[in-house]
Amino acid sequence: MDPGRLALRSCNALNRPVLSRPQGWTAWPCPEPWCLMPTVPSTPPCFSSLSISGLESTSCVPEAAWRSLGLLPRRNSMHLLGPLLLLLVPEYLAFSDSEDWKFEHPKTLYAWEGACIQIPCQYKIPEKREPRDYKRKVLDNLTVYHNYTYDQTAKDFNGSILYQMTKMKEFQERIQFLGDDMSNCTLHIRSVNTQDSGVLGLRMTSGTDKWMENIFLNVSKTAPPPLIQLPLEIRESQEVTLTCLLNFSCVGYQIRLQWSLESFQLPSVASTTLTTKTVSTQSKLTMQPNWTHHGHNLTCQLWNDKAGGLLSYKTVQLDVKHAPKEVTIVLQNPTPIREGDNVTLTCNYTSSNPRVIRYEWSPRGSWNELVPGVLTIQKVSWNAGPFTCAACNTWCSWAAPVNLHIKYAPKGVKVLSIIPHSEIHSGDRVLLQCNFSSSHPTDVRFFWKKNGILLKEGRELSFDSISPEDAGSYNCLVNNSIGQSTSETWMLQVLYAPRRLWVSMSPKDSVMEGKRAVLTCESDANPPISQYTWFDWNNQNLHHYDQMLRLDPVKVEHSGAYWCQAANQLGVGQSPPSTLTVYYSPETISRRVALGVGLCLAILLLAIWGVKFQQSWRRIQSQQGLQENSSGQSFFVRNKKIRRAPLSEGPHSLGCYNPVMEDAISYAVLNFPENDTPRIGDAGTSEVPRLSLNRDNTVTYSVVHKRQVGDYENVTPDVPEDEEIHYSELVHFGAGGRPLDHEGVEYVTLKR
Repeated sequence: MDPGRLALRSCNALNRPVLSRPQGWTAWPCPEPWCLMPTVPSTPPCFSSLSISGLESTSCVPEAAWRSLGLLPRRNSMHLLGPLLLLLVPEYLAFSDSEDWKFEHPKTLYAWEGACIQIPCQYKIPEKREPRDYKRKVLDNLTVYHNYTYDQTAKDFNGSILYQMTKMKEFQERIQFLGDDMSNCTLHIRSVNTQDSGVLGLRMTSGTDKWMENIFLNVSKTAPPPLIQLPLEIRESQEVTLTCLLNFSCVGYQIRLQWSLESFQLPSVASTTLTTKTVSTQSKLTMQPNWTHHGHNLTCQLWNDKAGGLLSYKTVQLDVKHAPKEVTIVLQNPTPIREGDNVTLTCNYTSSNPRVIRYEWSPRGSWNELVPGVLTIQKVSWNAGPFTCAACNTWCSWAAPVNLHIKYAPKGVKVLSIIPHSEIHSGDRVLLQCNFSSSHPTDVRFFWKKNGILLKEGRELSFDSISPEDAGSYNCLVNNSIGQSTSETWMLQVLYAPRRLWVSMSPKDSVMEGKRAVLTCESDANPPISQYTWFDWNNQNLHHYDQMLRLDPVKVEHSGAYWCQAANQLGVGQSPPSTLTVYYSPETISRRVALGVGLCLAILLLAIWGVKFQQSWRRIQSQQGLQENSSGQSFFVRNKKIRRAPLSEGPHSLGCYNPVMEDAISYAVLNFPENDTPRIGDAGTSEVPRLSLNRDNTVTYSVVHKRQVGDYENVTPDVPEDEEIHYSELVHFGAGGRPLDHEGVEYVTLKR
């Protein structure tokens, strides 16, 4: 049967629990260590310290220690531990009727030649199970073995005995038992040497209860170096605590731990721990490392002032994490720098942990970083900068800002109205000032331009009494040694009432009737004209309020003088009169000529008729004597007024003028019928019977000439216009015969 399995059966036979096992092991130990059976792993790292008499142990013992005790086969050996451990089973079974002893002590203690070892130890003897037999047990005997073995035949332990409570008086001087027979099992060993390394077996008995407890000693030739414990990360300016630790402490052997950074000693706090769990001497160093400490050597030294001074030391190199360090900006351009130049900046640093992985620039912009840490600014602006850079690892460090001191022409040039601050009226005092925001260099000169023409030099431009002619576009110019800057155009507006009004005519001041004439009221005013008014040559308001007066089509009667009036919120202005002449068209002239010729012919005919009328009148006068016995009849002839033709177009009219047309001649025609029946005549008068037997009718004409205006030409109006009376008296010759004359027309002329 496999020895490991046999041991496992023994553990099961004792009703001991078998815990979960690690890889390469048959089982973890139950309370009795013999249940642990290694299956010879290829390279066992370390094994639980197995108590020969059954004491549990949780500490690890190096493989070499077990092998030195012959408890493990040598490396690469295929021998099993089973047979060896099975030999110990009877010893264990001999104590199987008692409870386990309880111990507390360091599993391994370290020292070096010449030093001492103090083993703090506590134990507890198992009590009886039955109360009636209860009696507190005490320690009967303590034997300290060194690298012992168990003799299966003699059923006893063999090995070097270093201490025994009742025997071995000669060893009492080097090993001292500082405990008691109740619970303390502390030991003190003076002047240890390397041969003391190994296993100390504490064989303890109390009545029938027995126990073997193992304590491992590790004694080196010289003092081992202390262990320096560092935090996971050390950062600059952050407080950290470092520990220098030595797993050694012994009463009577004074040691101290001293810190030093490079060659400078550092203050620290030392402490000693000597308990059943920990035996150590340590020194704690609290510091705020600077970034300059990075890479420096930090040393912890072990001193014994009585035993040769420096015993050992441990040195570590500080790894101080810090942002890049005096990060600086180097300007590659020659000075001075002008606006529009190309500028190259380099970001440098002296130290970084960890290394720099990127760079940042401020202010941010469309800069070109062709090489990390080298910035090129194309056509630098006048207000660029100041610039700064940061070198970054886990953290970023910024350089001090660098001002480029760029030279540029004046900026922010503008015109300011100092007096007045509001509207400018004609006659006001005006003061203008030229301002600018910045300039480098600051030595500047000022100039003024009006409408693009250089006016004068100086920062201020003043007008004692401004006029409309001063209005216009003004610019201020400021220059320095770099260049010149011009302000935006400043419009100087002068407010004034309408002035310089005149009437312009289109197409010209003489136009043919039937065409179109446009009269425009030209003016000069600020603010603009709000209302126009037109007048004619009679100063009559035409009730036209636009700037242009359109005559379409133009007539001859439109001839005359025109003038306009313009008004804004500051006043009213008036233009001088301008004359428009309208002349006849060829068609009108032809009609007028024809009319003139007709009038002339009519006048000629009238003259002829007048001569004939005069002759007839004379014959009538000569014949009146023959008609004295005739009864006369008088009557009025009412004749509707014929309106006169319009007067001349005016003094400027063109055409033919006939003064004869001023007077009008009205005719009344009376017809006398041949029969005696009375009837109403055409002219509204009663006709009388014709007495004459002649076949010819006598026609008498009544001519009334009237210049006054009335409803009827020969009837007095309601209000008399004058003292004149207009009438027509016709005398009808009697029935007596009268001499026949040749045929003719007789006229009766009535004069007032």
